[in-house]
Amino acid sequence: MQPNVVVLDNGGGLIKAGLGGDRDPSTIIPNCLYRPLSSKKWIHPSPITTTTTTAVPIDLTSAPVRRPIDRGYLINPDLQRDIWAHLFSSILHVTPAQSSLLLTEPLFTLPSIQRATDELVFEDFNFSALYVADSPSLTHLYEASRRPTGLISKAQCSLVVDCGFSFTHAAPVFQNFTINYAAKRIDLGGKALTNYLKELVSYRSINVMDETFLMDDVKEKLCFVSTDVSRDLQIAKKPGKENLFRCTYVLPDGIVHTKGFVKDPDEAQRYKSLIDVDQAQKLGMDMDLDQPQVTEKIEDRKKTDLNKNFLLNEKCLTWACLLGMNQAGLAECIVRAVSSCHPHLQPLLYESILLTGGSTLFPRFAQRLERELRPLVPDDYQVKITAQEDPILGVWRGGSLLASSPDFEGMCVTKAEYEELGSARCRRRFFH
Repeated sequence: MQPNVVVLDNGGGLIKAGLGGDRDPSTIIPNCLYRPLSSKKWIHPSPITTTTTTAVPIDLTSAPVRRPIDRGYLINPDLQRDIWAHLFSSILHVTPAQSSLLLTEPLFTLPSIQRATDELVFEDFNFSALYVADSPSLTHLYEASRRPTGLISKAQCSLVVDCGFSFTHAAPVFQNFTINYAAKRIDLGGKALTNYLKELVSYRSINVMDETFLMDDVKEKLCFVSTDVSRDLQIAKKPGKENLFRCTYVLPDGIVHTKGFVKDPDEAQRYKSLIDVDQAQKLGMDMDLDQPQVTEKIEDRKKTDLNKNFLLNEKCLTWACLLGMNQAGLAECIVRAVSSCHPHLQPLLYESILLTGGSTLFPRFAQRLERELRPLVPDDYQVKITAQEDPILGVWRGGSLLASSPDFEGMCVTKAEYEELGSARCRRRFFH
């Protein structure tokens, strides 16, 4: 009997886990332990999405967090072992000794971290076999299978832009193999944006430096990518009803509400009514007249919990500059990655850019990226950016597809091979 294949997309923020062949993971859990103020011990987070369990609301106000992964790399194997043990036994209910494991691993992972990972898999959990994949190749595989008649499938190449929790990668993929020498990395992801947002709010309104989960929620519900920075900065400075970015976020009270929430979700989306400069010029419109009239309620004016739809103006092109990091922006990163490839591949790569990772879910991310990328690309090249239908699950679905292929078993390293040859020699099989 062929063993089950556990597919584990082990991200720095979230773990997506399930069985190979399924469309969606069985569970999604935060890759961390936390300790609510009401608890004396560190506890495992409840699943975010699962077919059998509903997450129980817990008051996470000022809850300390411990993560086994920092900047994308495993730094605390003991903590990761604890999280995986809970995942396999209490949530997935799998027996590792009777299962194979498909595990995602970031590009440029150091050999010492690879050895620690192999020890976890084979020595601590006794998996029967292991295959290690990187997220760009799995993203490409899934998108090529979804659109068998599209350019990505026909040309067998794409440029995967993975903006996740810990970092951002721009990695060319050719025939399901990531071109490592051309891959470029920015040490900036969703975690850094959350930390920056905490600093902004703490400086302007209320101290939230210890409120990681709260500010994650604010970021995901209210932040967006500006497509016209100068215009939006001017709007953000306007008072009252003229400020289309103004909204109210209600803080948890620890009794009735254990989580914060947006008071009026419709008002929080008013910025979507703005027309971009390019669109206005095509329509012959005056930008000063392109401001919808918004009425403001007097009672709302008196309630200001967090009364701003915080705008991270440079999230797309100059993330690194915004946070004081001496690194290239995302558009320049993409150009450098493509320029490192063969000239015959370059026009195809620009025409098949794939966005994956939770940080690409910000509204208008793709539009802003295309606007900043177009002037940097030769005029005779087309630029086409495609966002995955679910950027958080895209990598896992690619892994599930690979795990269900008839060739997967032969691609794995078995526990016997690991014990005989060691980690370093076995890792050569996963050379991407």
